[in-house]
Amino acid sequence: MPRPLKEYSVADLEPLANLSFVGFTTDDAVDLGLVAVQVIKEWDLSLAVDIVLHGDLVFRAKLGVTGAQNNHWLEGKAAVAVEFGEPSMLVKARHREAGTSFTDRDLDHELMKAHGGSLPLRVDGHVVGTITMSGEPDATDHEAVVEALQRYLASRTDV
Repeated sequence: MPRPLKEYSVADLEPLANLSFVGFTTDDAVDLGLVAVQVIKEWDLSLAVDIVLHGDLVFRAKLGVTGAQNNHWLEGKAAVAVEFGEPSMLVKARHREAGTSFTDRDLDHELMKAHGGSLPLRVDGHVVGTITMSGEPDATDHEAVVEALQRYLASRTDV
């Protein structure tokens, strides 16, 4: 049975915009990726997950029917999270609530996808990477990313 799709407002999403770690290593990225895979499996989703750190793809897993077709979406959502320094779903919600279209912005829309599923990873307030999921409706992609991050944060003592 498909998960019910949530409708996210700017107010729902803004608390995620300021999340910051004391440190975040490649080992941390792999640990977060493994938590993400656990969420995907538990929720019986078909998702690809990427974790990029300092421009380097550190973790990638593709579950269910995901494959090469998801790469463009993973990269595009992550590009939005890095460019705006906010979750890709928040960028989408800001435009929706303002009554404007992201596609009307003077950006490379082949490169940037304002759809839910990518969160910036910050260290001391600076974006150092992203966690991104793609394969389900973007609200589900976003929900799964947030769940993985919340579980991961609950396991850390230094955040």
